[in-house]
Amino acid sequence: MEAVAHSALSLLIVQMVVIIGVSRLIGRGAKWMGQPLVIAEVLAGILLGPSLLGWLAPEAMSSLFPASSMAVLKMLSQVGLILFMFLIGLELDPRMLKGRGHTSVVISHTSIIVPFALGAGAAFWLYPRLSDSSVPFSSFLLFMGVAMSITAFPVLARILSERGLVRSRVGMITLTCAAVDDVTAWCLLAFIVSIVRVTDLAHAGYTTLFTLLYIGFMLGVLRPFLKRLGARVADRQGLNQNVVALTLLLLLGSAWITEQIGIHALFGSFLFGAIIPKEGGLAESLAEKLEDVAVVLLLPLFFAYSGLRTEIGLLNGASDWALCGLIILLACVGKFGGSTLAARFTGLRWREASALGLLMNTRGLMELIVLNLGLDLGVISPKLFTMMVLMALVTTFMTTPLLRWIYPPEELARDQVPLVPSVVPASQVPFTVLMCVSHGQAGAGMATLGRALAGVPAEPSQLYALHLMPPTERASFHLRREQEASGGDALTPLLGRANTLGLEVRPLSFVSAEPGLDICRTAEAKQADLILLGWHKPLFSRTMLGGTVHEVMREASADVAVLVDRGLKAVRRVLVPFIGSPHDRAALSLARRLLRSVGAEITVLHVTVPEREHGQTKTQMVVESLFPEESGRVNFKVVAHDSPEDAALEEIQRGYDLVVVGVGSEWGLEDGFFGLHRERLIGDAPTSLLVVRHPRQAPAAAPAEEPDTTPVLPANGTA
Repeated sequence: MEAVAHSALSLLIVQMVVIIGVSRLIGRGAKWMGQPLVIAEVLAGILLGPSLLGWLAPEAMSSLFPASSMAVLKMLSQVGLILFMFLIGLELDPRMLKGRGHTSVVISHTSIIVPFALGAGAAFWLYPRLSDSSVPFSSFLLFMGVAMSITAFPVLARILSERGLVRSRVGMITLTCAAVDDVTAWCLLAFIVSIVRVTDLAHAGYTTLFTLLYIGFMLGVLRPFLKRLGARVADRQGLNQNVVALTLLLLLGSAWITEQIGIHALFGSFLFGAIIPKEGGLAESLAEKLEDVAVVLLLPLFFAYSGLRTEIGLLNGASDWALCGLIILLACVGKFGGSTLAARFTGLRWREASALGLLMNTRGLMELIVLNLGLDLGVISPKLFTMMVLMALVTTFMTTPLLRWIYPPEELARDQVPLVPSVVPASQVPFTVLMCVSHGQAGAGMATLGRALAGVPAEPSQLYALHLMPPTERASFHLRREQEASGGDALTPLLGRANTLGLEVRPLSFVSAEPGLDICRTAEAKQADLILLGWHKPLFSRTMLGGTVHEVMREASADVAVLVDRGLKAVRRVLVPFIGSPHDRAALSLARRLLRSVGAEITVLHVTVPEREHGQTKTQMVVESLFPEESGRVNFKVVAHDSPEDAALEEIQRGYDLVVVGVGSEWGLEDGFFGLHRERLIGDAPTSLLVVRHPRQAPAAAPAEEPDTTPVLPANGTA
């Protein structure tokens, strides 16, 4: 089979297109399974290598990746690694150690020492089976120890972000431990690489001396310069091309120096990123400019290159697979076991300690970097390289599902502590409202409605404001911090209006990949009586009650109300269209709270079918049963109309502050992912609406004009 391109440049372009395309394609499946993108990229590399493509279509593989092109692919992937390690250095913030230094050092060092010892011990058994006499045993032992000790900081941070654990105690401690782990492990790796590369004792002394001089120069001279540079960038409100060019020159210079010293270019790029000051915005700006190019364009080339060197076919017997299983077992026992026990020793609960140990067991990309170094230096054989790559895949793949089992979403929701402590007498059960805000525009009207719902005399109430942020595509921890700050921006209008009204609201925000389910879990954890959603039209749905709104309405165990805010400033006149469904009665219950809290004037509009008005008396009985003390203050209107929806729209034109209506086909309101009808009540009403859904469905056989007269009360026993 002929080559797919006629020049080295065109071949490289084709290779990049294939590698990035396959990585992103597999990444869609990985995301659906809740796995980080690194899993997809490693699998893409393995699938394009001899393990699959070379096995199924060897001619296609040799045409796409001929041996003559591997040197170019390797060098380009190394450039990507240099940029990526610089980004990893940018993520390391010494401020993360504040208040957690002792705990983090104990856990992180234990998570290095224990697996290092197990890896070194295994080296005595693996060396005669997977190596030869040309490899010094000391080098083999040290590499096995370091390979077992690595934690993938960027993959770990991404998992924490997607699972909403970044702001939890276990998340903050894990990030700090991983940061300390990274620094320690890379210092160990630099030391081991220098030992492997030196030829005699004199060269070892020179390498050590020059390394110490280099570190001293970076910390004593370059770091103060970068601090001043960062201050100038912050003052000028931006990062110009001259500063980016200077930074890249310093980065490449640092990488070149460490390569010349003999401790590898990656250590130079990592240390340069680590010494850049994290204050002033320089680190964040550099990460934003460089991350997409490094992570999306260049880093997949490294995975493909690693996959091309991974030959699963080398494991050709039960004994080889048994050895591979043993390596995976030792890696898990050392990293997970050591981290978990150390975390428990420092005071974490077993659940938190287990989650931390599981996260620290994540290896991913960092493991592949170490393994490629070992293979390039000739310390490990291709067969052992393949076993260790499989170990990296398994330990990374198992993290997300096991973390969901050890630290389930329900537990996470309970750990989301409000910023303002809640003090409620034990003898009273508060009426609790969870107000969910997706964007700032919905917040002010929601605060007004919350004040009207929570002001019932002699009845305690609790209000939470929840904002869920989608997981970021980026790996940078600093950019995630900016994303979390955006959560505060979304809640600002609500909290500002609440402060003006003298209303106490407890804000909550975290990253969520499942917003509908996380809203329900948080509501259950806070024992909410009402979930209040801010409405916006779903992007890919024709129905106005679709998307996340539909998911919450379907899964929630509490009443759900969706506020369509059209400038709600006060709640004085309220209209409740009523036929008799459980959703209508839930709407009446909320209207009663508005009457008791702010003295709102309630009008109940009962729509009957012409010539069949015998349900009027029973409907009025339902209203009176829900308003036993206030029935005289409720206006009851009966209208005969062929279309309840049109009747409600006609009544709305008389001027109301708020319309409280239950979900139901009679009002043209049916929650669903996709809808073929137009909800005219929402689209055409000039006033604000509150669309209510009770968690129990109405009986299918019950006719609309003869409703069940049994009152339905909220979960706390009050109307």
